[in-house]
Amino acid sequence: MIFKKYIVEVATVLHLKEMSVRTIDNTNLPEYLEHLLQPESYPHPVDKVQLVQTHISFVTLAGDYVYKWKKPVNFGFVDFSSLAKRKFYCQREVFLNRRLCPEIYLETLWLSREGQSFKLKGDGEVVEYGVKMVRMPEEGMLNRVIAAGRLRQEHLAAIVDILVPFYRQAVQGAEVRENGRAEAVARTISSNFAETRPFIGSAPLRSERFARIKWGTDGFLRRSELFAERIAGGYIRDCHGDLYSNNICLADNGKILIFDCLEFNDKLRFIDICADVAFLAMDLDFHGLCTLSDFFIHSFIKKSGDEGLLKVLDFYKCYRAYVRGKVGLLTAADPAMEKSVAKGWARTAGRYFQLAEVYAGRL
Repeated sequence: MIFKKYIVEVATVLHLKEMSVRTIDNTNLPEYLEHLLQPESYPHPVDKVQLVQTHISFVTLAGDYVYKWKKPVNFGFVDFSSLAKRKFYCQREVFLNRRLCPEIYLETLWLSREGQSFKLKGDGEVVEYGVKMVRMPEEGMLNRVIAAGRLRQEHLAAIVDILVPFYRQAVQGAEVRENGRAEAVARTISSNFAETRPFIGSAPLRSERFARIKWGTDGFLRRSELFAERIAGGYIRDCHGDLYSNNICLADNGKILIFDCLEFNDKLRFIDICADVAFLAMDLDFHGLCTLSDFFIHSFIKKSGDEGLLKVLDFYKCYRAYVRGKVGLLTAADPAMEKSVAKGWARTAGRYFQLAEVYAGRL
């Protein structure tokens, strides 16, 4: 009961992708993006262009389509620092996401320089690569469904019906399984801590909170037998890697679309199935939907037969909450983000770290 009280206290209606819409400081935009903000830049009808950004991407919403452009960043866990790398990861994004929603991911395309301007799929010098997608209904995005109080058990049951066969068919070779070892998971956790080290002591990540989270996860990682058990059970797979409400859509035709898998780092996608489903469960907890979170997990266990998932669930929930906190901090530090919005990201990061601390206390 105390746990649920804490979850409700950190619940928020701030949805990270929505927070970024039309909140860009245009003085810091790359030249090519200024071009893509003009409706006439596209070869199909566009009334207006909406711009969204995350810590690693610019996304232009243009008519019936979405164009995703990777920022030239290198955070260690993701490296888009060269044009060649951005091309490669655009291609990977299309390939991997077609596993769950092939009808959404249309193609990798490019933007070329044509004299003093630019052109999509032109003949001039290529200045950027991107991914073209079908635009999904915004009101169907699961984060908006949650905000509107419309999420139901039947939606989560339908998501489970998609995920269980997806995981059963997912790759599970030796390289994938290796990533499930306690030592490999510890390296990922350690990297997360290292990437947030410059922020320790700030309001979102107070020193004592960081210490409690680290103490709890370090202790759990010493239980190597639990990780070996998960490997032996065949639960380390090539998963989605970014399974939470911002990346799920309830389409108009009743179909559920699970998109935007993690394409830029295989090791962050070669994970325990629990690390995937724990992300969505944590997300539901974050929004105060503890009962629905429990329903989702128990429905998944019933359909998949993975009862051992409960042994590692809080650990992976803690990991996922910490990752979302890290994303919030990195986005808030982006100079292209307006100050008022950056503060919103920082506040949300703090709520995620508070939730990670709650989970850590249960390990």
